[in-house]
Amino acid sequence: MVVQQKPITVAEYEEFANSPQNVDRRFELIHGEIVEKLPDPIHSWIITELVWYFKIYLKKNPIGKVFVELRFELPTDKINARIPDLSFVAGTEVKLSHKTMPMMPDLAIEVQSPGQGPKPMRDKADYYLANGTKMVWLIYPDKRLVEVLTLDDRYFLTEEDVLEGGELLPDFRVSVKDVLPNPDEVE
Repeated sequence: MVVQQKPITVAEYEEFANSPQNVDRRFELIHGEIVEKLPDPIHSWIITELVWYFKIYLKKNPIGKVFVELRFELPTDKINARIPDLSFVAGTEVKLSHKTMPMMPDLAIEVQSPGQGPKPMRDKADYYLANGTKMVWLIYPDKRLVEVLTLDDRYFLTEEDVLEGGELLPDFRVSVKDVLPNPDEVE
């Protein structure tokens, strides 16, 4: 849901997002437009499942950190503040702070929300990849598909396939079916 139409800066976005009436809401700044994030139970469930797999993997392979809805801002980009649904930042020197990340994640994961078409999803993926992200996973729950994107490749996985981390997350493997809700449990 787009909240306003006039292009604004990151500073104006921060003032809006941190105002008392918006403190419990989530917003991204996408090309100067404030967009509210409205996850639903399916969206939340998928992210929770993925976090579980990442935490198990990263306990055995401490090669970075996984984050849920963390804001990433490039210091040179004054009209974008991106919040992937889930992200991975490689490196053992990643420090935690109360600040936004001044870079893009190495892996960005976005789950399609109800009413969101594939174009905004791919636009997000293109932005991430153009600004340093190595891999993007776009998850389409209703179609039961995952689109994997890198600078060199784009392909779809069905629920019969295995999602792999490639060189970024060596030996990370999870069945697509295991991160999608059982169709019998969905209204």
